[in-house]
Amino acid sequence: MGPITRAQGHERAQGHERAQPHVRAQPHEIAAEPDRQSRAGFLNVAGVSLVADHDGALFWPEERILAVSDLHLEKGSAFAERGVLLPPYDTAATLKRLARVIARFDPRTVIALGDSFHDDGGPARLMDQDQVELAVLQHGREWIWIAGNHDSKQITGLGGISATALAIGGLIFRHEPDQMTRDGEIAGHLHPVARINGRGRVVRRRCFACDARRMVMPAFGSYAGGLNVRDRAFTGLFGGLSYTAHVLGAGRIYAVSAKRCV
Repeated sequence: MGPITRAQGHERAQGHERAQPHVRAQPHEIAAEPDRQSRAGFLNVAGVSLVADHDGALFWPEERILAVSDLHLEKGSAFAERGVLLPPYDTAATLKRLARVIARFDPRTVIALGDSFHDDGGPARLMDQDQVELAVLQHGREWIWIAGNHDSKQITGLGGISATALAIGGLIFRHEPDQMTRDGEIAGHLHPVARINGRGRVVRRRCFACDARRMVMPAFGSYAGGLNVRDRAFTGLFGGLSYTAHVLGAGRIYAVSAKRCV
């Protein structure tokens, strides 16, 4: 990886937390647009070629960087502390899927793009076996924790280094999209999901929201919720509906114009 050229202050904003299972579209449910590159998962942001993975991760082949956003580890235990009982398996499930993605791409660097834990107490609640699994994933590679609005404190004792934002080459990685920055921004925070009419019913799936200048990544966490990609939070960022929802499908990505989402 090239040198990190800038670290900026992190932003605080209210997250979108409507809980839902991590689900994938089936091939017959979505009518993809005739864009061979997008359907294959290859995207271009600010002149940089990237691979959008159907599990919700982003890979930069030239730099061997893998980015994931909004893991929301220990969300189940955070809810349990407030008396809301959810099955306590979200962290293990999220790490298992992350292990699959890391094995697929063998990155040199992993960037966790903020809200890696559901709250600042999440690292302390991490079970021993999950700590071991995380250490295995980090072994032999650089690991960077970007601060989010849920995990605003520096993550310590779990390997890796913490940062507020990272500028690498022509891209800048941060948690919350910045209205004043467009070219090359890779962000998370908004948890984009696309609602699409397919075969007489509406399907709702996580997606990358992207144009040629910026990207908002899907939430990776098993219990992370989602915000409709047609919401004004997205149209304001992209200046209208001239962006594409790259929808997570079963083993592939489906490119659907934001104008066709509902």
